[in-house]
Amino acid sequence: MPRVDVGHNEPLERALRRFKKKIEREGILREVRDRKHYEKPSIKKRRKQRKTGWSQ
Repeated sequence: MPRVDVGHNEPLERALRRFKKKIEREGILREVRDRKHYEKPSIKKRRKQRKTGWSQ
C-alpha cells in the first residue's frame, strides 16, 4: 500500500502529486485498468507474446 507523509507546512497539492507519482511507478493504475474488464486467457496470452516479441 503506497503511503506519502505530508509535512507540517507542505501544501496538500504537492503531497497529492507525490502520491500520484508513487502510484504510477508501482504500476497500480495499470493493474486497476487491466482488471476493469475481463480478458480471456487466450487474448491475454496473445498480448503477452506480442509484448515480448516472441511468436510460435
